[in-house]
Amino acid sequence: MWFFSSPRIVFGEGALASLETLEGRCACIVTDNNLARLGFVDRVRGALASTGIEIAVIDNVEPDPSLETVKSGAERMLEIKPDLIIALGGGSVMDAAKGMWILYEHPDYDPEAINPIDKISLRVKARLIAIPTTAGTGSETTWAIVLTNHAEQRKLGLGNREAIPDIAILDPEIIRDLPARITAETGLDALTHAIEGFTSIYANDFCDGLCLQATRLVFDYLPRCYHDGHDMDARAHMQNAASIAGLGFGNSMAALAHGMGHALGGALHVPHGRAVSIFLPYTIEYCAHRSGTRYAIIARFLGLAAGSEEEAAANLVEAIRKLEQEVEQPLTLSEAGIEREVFDRELEHLIANALNDSQTIMATRIPEEADMRRLFTCAFNGEKVDF
Repeated sequence: MWFFSSPRIVFGEGALASLETLEGRCACIVTDNNLARLGFVDRVRGALASTGIEIAVIDNVEPDPSLETVKSGAERMLEIKPDLIIALGGGSVMDAAKGMWILYEHPDYDPEAINPIDKISLRVKARLIAIPTTAGTGSETTWAIVLTNHAEQRKLGLGNREAIPDIAILDPEIIRDLPARITAETGLDALTHAIEGFTSIYANDFCDGLCLQATRLVFDYLPRCYHDGHDMDARAHMQNAASIAGLGFGNSMAALAHGMGHALGGALHVPHGRAVSIFLPYTIEYCAHRSGTRYAIIARFLGLAAGSEEEAAANLVEAIRKLEQEVEQPLTLSEAGIEREVFDRELEHLIANALNDSQTIMATRIPEEADMRRLFTCAFNGEKVDF
């Protein structure tokens, strides 16, 4: 038995205006300092102006949000007592908002203990509305929550189906001025979600079409967004791709590239989309050495030669790397600016955290310690995975 979860999704030009239909007493906008400074909070305030809803703001969410940030945000919500929580930002903001929401509803809950099994009983105090300001994480359509334990330098892959937003608002105007580098990193994050969602051990009929379509949308529209951020048709399609990929992998799970990416981000603070997309080709090569993968289906859907699973995986890897190069993203850890001395010093830590990550075990081939070491080393040097 399995489940499919989705928020109500409002998408397309002018979608932000749907905030005018909200009913409530007090809305708490969760965001970061930069978005507040750039006027995004004011845009949400403006859209809510006719509702009479009181507005409070928590704007201190950092990249890779910490357990401490989530706890302090929940304490602030206990003072504000909102009945609406509006997550305005990228994946970090939305993950933080989900964590704050859980602790606001249940102040004694340990955020590190958030899991898919517990019945949390949310929506007694508040509902969650997600407004993404990037096109990548898909957090607006998932129940996943990634928080960071900075003391232990590791990311925590958490989640509970009740924590899926009630409403996701996708307005392409919100991402019109997204910088090219962030456009590339977040777009490749969406691609990794789509491919891993299609090939994880929990892939299913309900998610397959979503993952395939999201994959094609990223290949078609990410280069256009990267080279011309004001191409609003491309922006809208990429925003849709990110959310569709979120629906896909959020209901089937990610896999090995995410397990390794979480480890890298927690230890060396590489941006999430950059981290997972570096590892994606290497993990495809690794998994393709065992039966049970589905890369041929993806390759054929993209119009790539796929006479065998091995040929399909090789051509898919080549296509991914060409896309990464077109949007000027690194193909190796070395190209990402990680020095050899730092890599060698952190390698055992990276291996341990990747092996313990919840997404690693969703892969069709799960590495043991020796293979994980070789995978990280291949990704650092840019070597083909032939084992």
